[in-house]
Amino acid sequence: MIRILLAEDEEAMRTYLARALENAGYDVVSVDRGTAALPLLETQHFDLLLSDIVMPEMDGIELAQRCGEISPATKVMFITGFAAVTLKANRDAPQAKVLSKPFHLRDLVLEVERIFGNPSQALI
Repeated sequence: MIRILLAEDEEAMRTYLARALENAGYDVVSVDRGTAALPLLETQHFDLLLSDIVMPEMDGIELAQRCGEISPATKVMFITGFAAVTLKANRDAPQAKVLSKPFHLRDLVLEVERIFGNPSQALI
């Protein structure tokens, strides 16, 4: 089963995204900030880091860079509501997919499926 580490500081969004991904068949561990994600990346295996870009303490771009050092096989996908931040993310982490808010949960699941090349049978 594909494991996803979700870093999103907004509680309602974190719950919403985690539920959608779990319903699509993914194993999701969620945290409310990048600094909470680092120890998990050091001690557990994740196939995907799904991170908001704008978060307190450590932004998603720095988290992705640290993830690349700690767990280079972990793929990265950003979610953000800020267009200017999207441009920075594309420049600083060019191998990462960026999904801009607002997006439909189906779009999120489809992007994750594209990353791993395995369409789910779940309906959102």
